[in-house]
Amino acid sequence: MSRSASDPPAVAAEGVVPIATRPVAGRPLRLSELSLGCAQLGNLYRAITDEQAHATIETAWAQDIRYFDTAPHYGLGLSERRLGSALAGRPRSEYVLSTKVGRLLEPMTAAGGRDDGGFDVPATHRRVWDFSRDGILRSLEESLRRLGLDAVDIVYLHDPDEHRREVLDTAYPALEELRGQGVVSAIGAGMNQTAMLADFARHTDMDVLMLAGRYTLLEQSALEDLLPICQQRGIGIVAAGVFNSGLLARRTPPDNAMYNYDDAPEALVLRARHMAEICERHGTSLPAAALAFPLAHPAVVSVCVGARSPEQIERNVELYRSGVPASVWGELREQGLLRPDAPVPVG
Repeated sequence: MSRSASDPPAVAAEGVVPIATRPVAGRPLRLSELSLGCAQLGNLYRAITDEQAHATIETAWAQDIRYFDTAPHYGLGLSERRLGSALAGRPRSEYVLSTKVGRLLEPMTAAGGRDDGGFDVPATHRRVWDFSRDGILRSLEESLRRLGLDAVDIVYLHDPDEHRREVLDTAYPALEELRGQGVVSAIGAGMNQTAMLADFARHTDMDVLMLAGRYTLLEQSALEDLLPICQQRGIGIVAAGVFNSGLLARRTPPDNAMYNYDDAPEALVLRARHMAEICERHGTSLPAAALAFPLAHPAVVSVCVGARSPEQIERNVELYRSGVPASVWGELREQGLLRPDAPVPVG
C-alpha cells in the first residue's frame, strides 16, 4: 500500500490503519486514496434497491472512504439522487464529491421501455451531448438539484472524445470561470484514453484528470504521455477502471472475463492468469495488486473503484489495506509482465 509523503499513516482505533488522503496540488482538497465510483449505484447493468445503494454508501463512510464520484449519465440521474440522499446530514467539509458535465438529460416526450445506455432504469430521459457554456452551467445546476447540494468539489468533462474543439472553445472556459468564481474547487476531464487527456494537460489549467482503464497492471500506456506531463505540471490523476472491467477483479480470471467493456481476448486472460499465479505464490492476490499498483505513481491521488453492495465495499477496503509484498513486483518485471519504468509500491 503506497502512501503520500505528506500524509503519513496513522493508526486508528483497534489498530486499523485508516485510508490515507492525498492533496490535489494548488487546491483545498484532499482525496481519500480509495474512492467510491457510483456508476453501479445508478443500476449499471442490473438494478439494486434504494436501500442497498444507501447501505453501500453508509458502509463506504464507515470504512473511511471520503471521496465519491458520480455523473448524470449514471442511471439517468439515479446515482446522483441516491448519493445525495445517503450523504445528506454528513458534514460537508468531511468529504469530496465530483460529478460530470457534457451530457444533458432531456425528458422523453413519450417515455417507455428501459434505458439503452447500460443502466437498468426506465427510459424517462435521453442523453444529449452539450459542451456549450450554457450546457455546462445547466448540467451542473441540474446535478446540484439531484444531489441536494449547493456545490460540488470537482467537475469533470465527461468522455469528450468527439468534442475536442468545443471543449477547448466553450466547455473548458466555462469550467475555468466556475472555478474562478469559487463555485467549484477543481476542474478536469474523465476519459478512457490518454492522448486527449495529455493534450488537455499540456494546453489547459485543469487540476485533476480521471483516467479509466489505461493505467493498470495490464496496461501502462499512460507512462508514455499523460503521467509524465501531469507529474511535471502538478495535475492529479484519479485512476479508475483499475480492474479493467473485471479481468483483474478475481483471484483467478475466468474464461468469460470482461476487458474494456467487452469480452476479454484470450491472450489477455492468459496474461492475467500468469499474474494471478505470481501473486498467489507471494501470498497476495491479483485484485490486491491491481488496486495497489496505480497508487505508486506520484501523479495518482486516488484509485476510484465501484461497488454495488456493502460487501463489495468491505472487500475493496480489505484489498487496499492488505498490502502487496515487494517480491511480487520484482517477479512481474522479471517475467516481462510489468514495464520496468513503472513505479511500484514500497512498504
